Amino acid sequence: MAQGIVKVTDLPQVIPVFPLDGAVLLARGQLPLNIFEPRYLNMIDDAMAGDRIIGMVQTTGGPLDRPHLAPVGCAGRITSFAETPDGRYMITLTGLCRFASVEEIDARAPYRQVRADFQAYAADLVPAPSSAEIGRPGLLEALGRFLDHRGLDIDWDTAREAPAEALVNSLCMALPFEVAEKQALIEAKDLGARAQALTALLDINAADSGDEDDPPPMQ
Repeated sequence: MAQGIVKVTDLPQVIPVFPLDGAVLLARGQLPLNIFEPRYLNMIDDAMAGDRIIGMVQTTGGPLDRPHLAPVGCAGRITSFAETPDGRYMITLTGLCRFASVEEIDARAPYRQVRADFQAYAADLVPAPSSAEIGRPGLLEALGRFLDHRGLDIDWDTAREAPAEALVNSLCMALPFEVAEKQALIEAKDLGARAQALTALLDINAADSGDEDDPPPMQ
């Protein structure tokens, strides 16, 4: 847990947000990002000068230059930072807690900011026990079918032995689901509900005939 953050009141009420479809962050997950747009370089500069917290959020359509923000995202803290010779920032965000976007703030900054309500997701601040019930056998069976369908593979020993939360959240973050499917995983009430939703999505995608285009790759 980030230093000093043990309850939702420790989190800022207004946070900058990075709208990026397909890039999912969940509590204690780690998301590497390559930042190059000037407005987001500005956002990272400001975050590094403050509490290092930014929110990852998907979009729900609207104008290309200012798409509508999904109602729920996840705040993360910049835990790794490096600057490349060509001026890009390579950062790692570590997930803290999901939030509901109460309203977007009309700020002078070039990046977008929202008033965030973390209360409904306060449980995110407490790691789930390693033995949490996630229906692991069914989940791994569905994962195997999904990977076979796409010609992919993973380290199965790690998948069988990983702590429940780490397994579910890492799969939700890494697997190439559609944006709406990713959002459903973000909004799942708790780890058990997310594991159920993940298993269902794996089954649905494995049963897909493959005639449609694959979803875009993760950022």
